[in-house]
Amino acid sequence: MEFTAAQIAAQLNGVVEGNPEAKVSSLSKIEEGRAGTLSFLANPKYAQYIYSTEATVVIVSTDFIAEQPVKATLVRVADAYKSFATLLEFYNQIKLKKAGIEQPSFISDKASIGENVYVGAFAYIGNGAKIGKNVKIYPHSFIGDNVIIGDDTTLFSGVKIYSDCSVGAHCTLHSGVIIGGDGFGFAPNSENNYNKVPQIGNVVIEDRVEIGSNTTIDRATLGSTIVRKGVKLDNLIQIAHNVEIGENTVIAAQTGIAGSTKIGRDCMIGGQVGIVGHISIANGVKIAAQSGIGQSISKENEIVQGSPAFNIGEYKRSYVVFRNLPDLQNRVKDIEKTK
Repeated sequence: MEFTAAQIAAQLNGVVEGNPEAKVSSLSKIEEGRAGTLSFLANPKYAQYIYSTEATVVIVSTDFIAEQPVKATLVRVADAYKSFATLLEFYNQIKLKKAGIEQPSFISDKASIGENVYVGAFAYIGNGAKIGKNVKIYPHSFIGDNVIIGDDTTLFSGVKIYSDCSVGAHCTLHSGVIIGGDGFGFAPNSENNYNKVPQIGNVVIEDRVEIGSNTTIDRATLGSTIVRKGVKLDNLIQIAHNVEIGENTVIAAQTGIAGSTKIGRDCMIGGQVGIVGHISIANGVKIAAQSGIGQSISKENEIVQGSPAFNIGEYKRSYVVFRNLPDLQNRVKDIEKTK
């Protein structure tokens, strides 16, 4: 799909400087600009590239002053970065705009399907499922019995949602996400074998949640595993049964959260963090990457690091001592030699 500089300026409330009929059909970084592409300049460190870029149209802020001739047509806006982000969202909506039911796919006659829904080939929608309007279900996805999916939610290829779980409105689940697999519940018996504890709860995901590829969220033993509204989860995260994650918390890749732990709202959790079960983490807590959390954190807005984790200021002071241990050891040896 092609757009002219004039159309882009109208979308962004910008002003064209150059050829208003200049056409673009794709996007590029300014240093890698090619003819027929749209780029932007927001960071002054990249200003040098605006004079050499082959991009046809470049979005710049109104305060940009060219020091040399610029070949590209410019679209001047109040904030180049925000405007380009707006344009990316618009472009993405067009690219992902799909509707209709592809075949072969299976939709139970006992399922409820909203208006303007897209169901890709080889998708399965089970008995009693309720799919909201404008939902997009990409190929090879599985929607189990009695699953509820809210309006304007997108499930990319290969998403699996087990029975009785619910996903809110305006959510995005990327490929390979699995919602509602059994929690890790086993009880040892007298013969030291393990008997499976039935997991009969579900998973509840509220509105505006985004979940990265291959992340798994286990169903509760009883009750619900809950992901509150606005949560953003990276790829390859494991969330165990009966965990609750508070509003607008963000979690980076390869983090694992054990069963029945409660995480507050507005938390930030780095990659490869391990959190034990049956603890609580207060609102606003920040956990540095590769930390191990073995006990509850009750102080709001605390920042912790290390394994086991503790206050980041104390951790940094301790780390200075740790790094100096070889030198301290050598000094001790030298002192012992003089005795």
